[in-house]
Amino acid sequence: MEVLILLAVLFGALFVIVPLIERSKLRISNQDAAKWARWIWPLVMIALIIQLIMMIMRG
Repeated sequence: MEVLILLAVLFGALFVIVPLIERSKLRISNQDAAKWARWIWPLVMIALIIQLIMMIMRG
């Protein structure tokens, strides 16, 4: 039952947030997007390593 509630909340948030984002005037240039994309994979790897260490430490 909790999974269904969680899915309902997530889909409800999508139905609200996506139209708001589409109407916003915020646009990101290709250069800015490339700068952000350069940092995403290293940050994901760092987060995964930290999670692995935390899992090992817990037992």
